[in-house]
Amino acid sequence: MKMYLYSLGAGLLVGVIYSLLNVRSPAPPLVALVGLAGILAGEQVVPLARRLIEGQDLAAAWRLESCTPHVFGHLPGRAAAEATSITTPTASETRS
Repeated sequence: MKMYLYSLGAGLLVGVIYSLLNVRSPAPPLVALVGLAGILAGEQVVPLARRLIEGQDLAAAWRLESCTPHVFGHLPGRAAAEATSITTPTASETRS
């Protein structure tokens, strides 16, 4: 969560500096976000293509290259939920 707050703080600081200097941001926010999404997705194309050429299916290649955490980051609370699911036995495990 700290990383998100630092990122927000840095963005606010840059926005204040831009405002004090009377400078507009280089790109409208939506255009900038779409560009960033393209960069993140583009970084995954080459590793995925290599795995697909090696004969792996798309789902396995996606998992092995850790594409989801790279594109979406480690979402807050997700690690805690995964740790709970690993340590807590499921209903089928408790019946046997």
